[in-house]
Amino acid sequence: MTDLPIILVVDDEKQSQEALRRVLRDEFRVLSASTAAEAEGLLEHEMVHAILCDQRMPGTQGVDFLKTVRARWPDPVRMIISGYSEAEDIIAGINEAGIYQYITKPWEPDALVRTLRGALRLYRLQRENAQASLDLKVSPALLERAIASKTGALKRQHHFDGIIHAAGSPLAGVIEMARRVSSFDISVLITGESGTGKELLARAIHYNSPRGNKPFVVENCGALPDQLLESELFGCKKGAFTGAYEDRIGLFEQASGGTIFLDEIGETSPAFQVKLLRVLQEGEIRPLGARLTRKVDVRVIAATNRNLEEEVRDKHFRRDLYYRLAAFPIHLPPLRDRPVDVPVLAERLLAETRKSFGRPNLSFSAEALSLMRSYDWPGNVRELQNEIQRMVALADMARLGPELISPRIHARACPASRSIADDGQILGLKEQVEALEARILSEALARHRWNISRVAEELGLSRVGLRAKLNRYGLEREVG
Repeated sequence: MTDLPIILVVDDEKQSQEALRRVLRDEFRVLSASTAAEAEGLLEHEMVHAILCDQRMPGTQGVDFLKTVRARWPDPVRMIISGYSEAEDIIAGINEAGIYQYITKPWEPDALVRTLRGALRLYRLQRENAQASLDLKVSPALLERAIASKTGALKRQHHFDGIIHAAGSPLAGVIEMARRVSSFDISVLITGESGTGKELLARAIHYNSPRGNKPFVVENCGALPDQLLESELFGCKKGAFTGAYEDRIGLFEQASGGTIFLDEIGETSPAFQVKLLRVLQEGEIRPLGARLTRKVDVRVIAATNRNLEEEVRDKHFRRDLYYRLAAFPIHLPPLRDRPVDVPVLAERLLAETRKSFGRPNLSFSAEALSLMRSYDWPGNVRELQNEIQRMVALADMARLGPELISPRIHARACPASRSIADDGQILGLKEQVEALEARILSEALARHRWNISRVAEELGLSRVGLRAKLNRYGLEREVG
């Protein structure tokens, strides 16, 4: 756990600190401070990767504190959390403080984690660039080789074959569509619920396209008010607004020759949609405060968990922008529509968790995998990952059984109500009844940790009758 990235949360409210800690603790080591002075003390002794700071603090504002941080500790990526009402104060100091992201309240947990992942990528990139600058003084060819090596590693990491799915999964057709469109320079709109892997698919499209050697840039469009989003995407000139102390290159220019991924595009305002439409139509941007436009050569991949066709009908999203973005729409099905993928995803996530938690000998029981497959996973892959990490944390034995799975999953998992077998065949009434009985037995055994007497008492069976049913359904306790 000690090698986890370190996030410093600066907030005078203990409840806010704890809420952020609960959301972040699975992927990050979280430090907390209630005052600027306390935070500075931690920065003196800890190698902090990113700072999450509330705007309103006793004695100072978050932006002013982050200006001090930038001067004394330039490495950590700085972010500010606040409400829309304070946007002007933050905009005034965003460049001077070097703020990476402005996060509005109420923040959404998955979006916050994604933002921090992006911040850590920026942290690593800054360190690599600093090292590369030193190397360049020794050998100009070294930086070029390093960039080529990094690009090659990203291509291998984000190949379509790396998107985990089972044979016969509905995801196979989706991946094949994405593979085909990756070669053509057209806009792609990826739709699907939160946690289905939209950014993962977008990266695979980019790194397997002719633009794969160029940048892949990400922006969460739902996390920023309009003016900040325009500045992030299109750039700004010095003096364009209060706090614009220097020219800023927007993400469209940073992605030149490559791909920009606009996540949560459905959250943007009608006013911003007009400006984005012009960029897509004309292939040019105009930074805030600039008189002249600049040509950009960027492929756009957008994503949303909203139904944009309904948003268009309800006049919440521009029809012309929708058709610009959705030149090639791809829908990612949720986990509940592809239960066949749950076991293979669970095994991959367990392998990653074993490595990060330092517990290499753990494995799932067949009953645990069956129970996980039967649950609908409304939080999709992220929820599955959280559940597996919970199981690993609770495990006393090498075998992860169903008794480690959360009670809410036991309560909502109902595979016996399914009328289709694993091989796709329709089950008859007898088979469905037997499947229901087997599931009831399995759940009772998990609840009572295989105490046969208690299970028999709960189900109104004799021990002999219970043993007969266990033999009939092949339910045998696995020794951890």
